[in-house]
Parts: sequence; structure tokens; C-alpha cells
Amino acid sequence: MTDKPNARPGIDAPDHRGRTGLDRAGRGLDRNPDVVVRDVELTSRGWHVLRRTTFDYRRRDGRWDTQQRETYDRGNGAVVLPYDTGRGQVLLTRQFRYPAYVNDHPDGMLIEAAAGLLDGDDPLAAIRRESAEELGVTLGPIAHVLDAYMSPGSVTERLHFFAAPYTPADRTGTGGGLEEDGEDIEVLELGFTEALSMIRDGRITDGKTILLLQWAALDGPFSPFSTAASTG
Repeated sequence: MTDKPNARPGIDAPDHRGRTGLDRAGRGLDRNPDVVVRDVELTSRGWHVLRRTTFDYRRRDGRWDTQQRETYDRGNGAVVLPYDTGRGQVLLTRQFRYPAYVNDHPDGMLIEAAAGLLDGDDPLAAIRRESAEELGVTLGPIAHVLDAYMSPGSVTERLHFFAAPYTPADRTGTGGGLEEDGEDIEVLELGFTEALSMIRDGRITDGKTILLLQWAALDGPFSPFSTAASTG
């Protein structure tokens, strides 16, 4: 820790995660000449970071407007849909999600594709890690599907979407997540047709999972019109 008496954790002194300069994000951005960042304020610096940014924005009619936006920075993430076309199966998870529970989900137990934050890894390495931890699966070739901002009005996260074939022999562990991280994850092996029906009747409501399942039906491994994808 710094000896400066007025040092601010997360800014010019390390916070509890050893981070400094958290107020620098966005300063100096010049990719869009119609946006000028004026100030960045940290409003929360827990495990993730909440910022309030003041910027000037040039509207389409040429007028400049000063605006403020809060952004939640939790890092980028990756998600994968393992599939077995021979048996018509996909691997998903079920776990408790408090934000969904507090916002009208019946019990907070969401069915999802396995996902996690990159935590310094590249997206492929991260999704292999998450597949082993959450699903107990050792994946072989992995296809990149797309990248997407899932809640661009307030969350900075960019999510990398992947899909990968698997067989019963690839299930090399029990999965379930890391107990030390508070995870208690149930592994679900579902028929693909059943998984699609769960979107229609509301049993699957997670956005990233819906996107991957519909991709698999329209342009992925369960579509007769599937296109080739790069693997890694």
C-alpha cells in the first residue's frame, strides 16, 4: 500500500484486489469524434467496478450535449454450448441466480449454457476452464459462433460465444463449479428438441442460452443449413 495520506484505493493506491487506475477507463478515447470524455468517477469498486462518466456527445443535428452514464465493468466473458448430434443432446447447467430471483423469476434457478469471466485468460482458454469446472467436460475442437454485448446500456461486458461437440467419453469430471466461489451447479443433459421447447414455455429465460440454442437450430449443428465455423 502507498504511504500517501490522501491516497484513494483503486485510483492511486491498490484496492483489495491490487488494482489502481480504475478511474482511467474511457479517458483519452478518440475513436468517435462525436464523443469527448470529460470526467470518470468511481462510484463503487468492489469485486467489479461501477463508474459514472461525464462526456460531451454531438447529436445528429450538430448540437453538443453533455451527458452522464453509469457503467458496470465486470470484465469480458465466454459461453459455450456442448452438443452431441449423434444422440441429439446438449449440455446445460442449472444454478441459483439472485438477480433473477429478486426480479420476478419464480425460484431463481436458471437453466444456462456454461459460462464465466475471462479472468485474464483468452476466450478459448477460459471456456475450456469453465467447461471442466461447471460441466466436468474436456472439450476438443471448439467453434467460435459470435461476440455480443448483452446489456450495452449499462454493462461493458463483451461475451464470446462458442459451441463444441462432445461425447459421453468427454465427461471426465463431475462438474458443479467451485465451492470456494459459492458455486453449486447442476449439470443437465437435455434433448435438443426439449431444450428448444423450454424456451417456448419459459423454462429457459437466460439470454445467452436462448441465443446459442436458436443458433444451433438455425445455422448450427442441428440445422440442415449449417455453415462451416472456425475451430480452435
